[in-house]
Amino acid sequence: MGIRHRPRRRASLKRKEFAARVWSKLAAFEAAHRLLTPERRVLAAVSGGPDSVCLAHWLSVQARKKSLTVALVHVHHGLRGRAADGDARFVKALGDRLGLPVSVVRAPVRALAAKRGLGLEEAGRKARYRALGARARHGRFTAVATGHQLDDQAETVLLHLLRGTSLEGLGGIAPRRELIPGVELIRPLLPLTRAEVLLYLKMHGLDWREDASNRDPKFTRNWVRREVLPLLEKRAPGVKERLARMAAKVRVATGRD
Repeated sequence: MGIRHRPRRRASLKRKEFAARVWSKLAAFEAAHRLLTPERRVLAAVSGGPDSVCLAHWLSVQARKKSLTVALVHVHHGLRGRAADGDARFVKALGDRLGLPVSVVRAPVRALAAKRGLGLEEAGRKARYRALGARARHGRFTAVATGHQLDDQAETVLLHLLRGTSLEGLGGIAPRRELIPGVELIRPLLPLTRAEVLLYLKMHGLDWREDASNRDPKFTRNWVRREVLPLLEKRAPGVKERLARMAAKVRVATGRD
């Protein structure tokens, strides 16, 4: 990541308006999908980016309300030298601030890419989930939470369309699915747009890290995020929300929701 963002001041939005606009979305989504049942042991994947920082804070609040056990894990991919080391230090400091334990695990992304003939993006995803599953099993966690949000959902649906997909692929990112036997992968932030995640961070005075690779157009997802979706949104405002709603309907129809 390397670039650290620190909000200069908290957002001017009133607390009640924020609660109605953002907090209520998270609470309603969590309740509808029963993602955080009492006494659950949740391992949150935190890269240090805005989505994962939002996730960590949200879970720290829910831990007190629902008697959850929550811990943070940072997956170090070993790809960006000092910037990656800085991300790990940032996540450890965030855990200290939130009163949550933090572990750092390493994922051999380059080795996996070379062994399987994968691109770094795909190898990174596979290595990351493998590492999360192993850490969850070791710590006896029953769920791993990631910070995917509504913009990610829209991007995923478009990527599946571009690459060719089955009907199930149009369902995009599921709120919950099995990661490994006995451990679920959950996505509590799916109802929020990227803009709402940033608003959440500003409301709570939280800073975050930026990964420069997220701006690299050689990665197809970045191209969809930075060029395709903005053009679609300009021509058809609200397209991200409509893609997310369509994905939800497909998941229901295919039994994935």
